[in-house]
Amino acid sequence: MASVRAPATSANLGPGFDSLGLALTLYDDVEVAVTGGGLAIEVEGEGAEVADRGERHLIVKVLRRTFDLLDGLAGTGLGQPPGLRLRCVNRIPHSRGLGSSSAAIVAGIVAARHLHPAGRLLDDAAVLRLATEIEGHPDNVAPCIAGGMTIAWTSDSGPRSVRLDPALAEVTALVPDQRLATERARGLLPETVPHGAAAANAGRAALLVAALAQGLDGGVLLDATEDRLHQDYRAPAMPESAALVERMRKAGVPAVISGAGPTVLLFTSASEVDSMTTELGNGWHIHPLNVAPHGACVRHPGSSVRP
Repeated sequence: MASVRAPATSANLGPGFDSLGLALTLYDDVEVAVTGGGLAIEVEGEGAEVADRGERHLIVKVLRRTFDLLDGLAGTGLGQPPGLRLRCVNRIPHSRGLGSSSAAIVAGIVAARHLHPAGRLLDDAAVLRLATEIEGHPDNVAPCIAGGMTIAWTSDSGPRSVRLDPALAEVTALVPDQRLATERARGLLPETVPHGAAAANAGRAALLVAALAQGLDGGVLLDATEDRLHQDYRAPAMPESAALVERMRKAGVPAVISGAGPTVLLFTSASEVDSMTTELGNGWHIHPLNVAPHGACVRHPGSSVRP
C-alpha cells in the first residue's frame, strides 16, 4: 500500500503569475492499495461527492496514466493492476485557489511510483513533467512536489523548477464558501497587457523572491506583492475577494489572491488577522498556516507531520 500526504499550494503570490508558488501546511492524505480485482473509492472531507466517479475520478486517472508510463519506461508489460482501492482524506478546499487538483495529481503519481516495480525510473523531474502535462501548468505542482517556495518555468526541454527556503514562516489563508473554477478565472485574462504593467510585474516578482528569501520587512513585502497582470482582470468573478485584498492592502497587510482564487492569502499571522475583524467582514474561514518544508511523500508508520 502507498500512503501519500500532499500539501496545499498557493500560486502566483501576486506578481509571480504562473511561476511562483508556496507549499502550505494543509494536507490531503491518499491511500492506494493493489487488490485482486475491481475498483473501490472512499472519500472523506472535501470532494466526498465525487467518490462515485469510478474510473473518471482524477486520482484514478492519474494512477492509470502513471502505471502506463512506468510500464513503457521499463518495458515490463505488466499492465494495469488487477484491482485498486483508493481512500482519500481531503482537507484542501476544492476550487478555492489552494491547489487541490495539483495535490490530487501529485499524490496519484507518487503513489503509483511507490507501487510499481519500476517506480525508481520516475525521478522528481519526471514527476514534474507528468504532473504539468496533466495539470496544464507547473506553478502549483512544483511546490506540491518540492515543498517550500518554488520558481517554475517551461523551457524547450519541458517544465523545470527551483526550490527556495523562504524566511517567511506564517501565512493566513482566508477561504470563502463560494467556489471558482480555474478555467473561468483564466478565461477573464486578456491576450495582451500594457508594456508598463508587464515591466512593473517583472520588477515586483523579482523583489518578492528577495523579500521572501531574506525576510525583508512588511513594507517591502507590501510593495513586492503588488500585481498588475491578473488580479484586476479576474475581480469580476470574485468581487468579495478583490474588495478584501484592497481593504487589507490599504491597512498595510500584504494580501494577494491565492492562485486563481477566490481564497485570499495574507503574508501575516492569524493572530494579527484577529485584530482586523472590521476589515475582514463576515463569511471568511481563517486558516493559520506555515510554509510546508516538504512536498508530497509516502508516509510511513509513526510519521509525525501534523495535518
